[in-house]
Amino acid sequence: MRKITAGFFSGADGVVDEPQTWHFPYFCDELGAAVMELMGSADTVLFGRKTYEGFAEAWPAREEAGGEDYEMAKALGDARKIVVSHSPLDLTWRNSEQVQGDLIEYVQALKAEDGGPIGMSGSVSVARQLLHAGLLDELHLFIHPVAVGKGLRLWEDDLDEPLKLSLIKCDVFKSGTLHVVYGPAE
Repeated sequence: MRKITAGFFSGADGVVDEPQTWHFPYFCDELGAAVMELMGSADTVLFGRKTYEGFAEAWPAREEAGGEDYEMAKALGDARKIVVSHSPLDLTWRNSEQVQGDLIEYVQALKAEDGGPIGMSGSVSVARQLLHAGLLDELHLFIHPVAVGKGLRLWEDDLDEPLKLSLIKCDVFKSGTLHVVYGPAE
């Protein structure tokens, strides 16, 4: 069974929205290595539409430029990219496809396929659905020492009851960012 891991940049107040506006002052080598391990090792990446569009706008050009993030850009480009959207999409990034049918059934079948790890970056609504369905194996939160104040949070008022998690590990980076990894509660 394939493993699905999701990663989110988060403010200390739980905001995960628009990290490009507040995340970069806390970027460090440790954070870069952790993100590369999470996303660079995945042979399949699962995206919501909005996150896919942002990645597809940036990463192919970074790969073509061949700069310092070339390794990550190439890994993302080579990976199978699966996009969740209810509307038909024009998928321009190589190796991209759209989920057909019910997301939960699709992901159950995807996890049963042969292959390596499945990664996610962002895509809050997809992660929530997979958490509720018990299909997310690891939740990586990169909690930055900043209160963003407003914006989308991973945890909103949509839980009917607490969603119990189990701590797998917690690292502290030099920037003050915490890398907290949760799995399903036993």
